[in-house]
Amino acid sequence: MQPRRHDAPVNSSPPATPPAAPENLSEDERTWGMIAHFSALAFFVLPAVGSVVGPLVVWAIKKDQYPFATEAAKEAINFNITVLIGYIVCAVLAFAFVGLVLGSALFIYWLVMTIVAGVKASEGIHYRHRFALRVLR
Repeated sequence: MQPRRHDAPVNSSPPATPPAAPENLSEDERTWGMIAHFSALAFFVLPAVGSVVGPLVVWAIKKDQYPFATEAAKEAINFNITVLIGYIVCAVLAFAFVGLVLGSALFIYWLVMTIVAGVKASEGIHYRHRFALRVLR
């Protein structure tokens, strides 16, 4: 066994790089990005399609004004369309009773991820959902 050299570093891995700083976005643009995600909570007013209609309205209003809000709205629309398809599958599976459990889990996932995306948008960070069909690009 060779003796350890005293001039060799103990940890030779490179230092961790800090996360990228949020873009220099205006307060209004970050706010509209946050609203794009949180508008999906319109589901509680219009249960069938509210989660898609809310971000769609934000996208239609701000698509030419704020690129960050436009991207946030597209991401929210894509995610909520995916979740809506998931709810349809759960409704079909409800006859086998497993759909009720899966639907409840999907609802909790949707609610948490919508809040996470809204908070990230308020910080000026582009948030992409892991599980979303890319209907709008």
